[in-house]
Amino acid sequence: MRVKICGITNLKDALHAVACGADALGFVFYKKSPRYISPEDAKKIIDKLPPFVERVGLFVNEESSTINTIAKMCRISRVQVHFDVDEGFLDAIDLPTLPVIRVKCAEDLNKFANKYRLVDVYTDAYGGTGKRLNLEWFNGVACSKIILAGGLTPENVAQVKKLGFYGVDVSSGVESIKGKKDPLKVKQFIENAKSL
Repeated sequence: MRVKICGITNLKDALHAVACGADALGFVFYKKSPRYISPEDAKKIIDKLPPFVERVGLFVNEESSTINTIAKMCRISRVQVHFDVDEGFLDAIDLPTLPVIRVKCAEDLNKFANKYRLVDVYTDAYGGTGKRLNLEWFNGVACSKIILAGGLTPENVAQVKKLGFYGVDVSSGVESIKGKKDPLKVKQFIENAKSL
């Protein structure tokens, strides 16, 4: 299972996550988030990352033109669209996209079923709440294009492997405080997610 460590705010956390085997790092360009990072600071981190690490920019309620400008400036490799959009909006973004489905009920899992997508529990906030989805909703759902987020920790990530998700996304579950990662939790999370 592939692993994205989201809410990266500093170079130390970024390099540690990569050294532990993270496949992707997430940078939150949503000013109301405690994990917000400015495009300028994100670029400084991204410029120092090794190759073959996916660099995901998370956006909330932004115009496609703004997203394209920030993504190009920072050298983001994929755009995570963390608000309700349609296919037309995704097509207006210059980079590969990762739409986020904020799930209220099992039927929501069918949205963007033909795309790789991130599935998170619905909350009034946008991610990083630590709340979990009902895993029973995934019974009978093809999960090979789903990246699961929401309430994952080093202790529970192994429980979701049997469902066949493409990957998992974690932020608050590996933090010491909001916006700062706990090195041991990051290491344990990645090991537990990737172990056979």
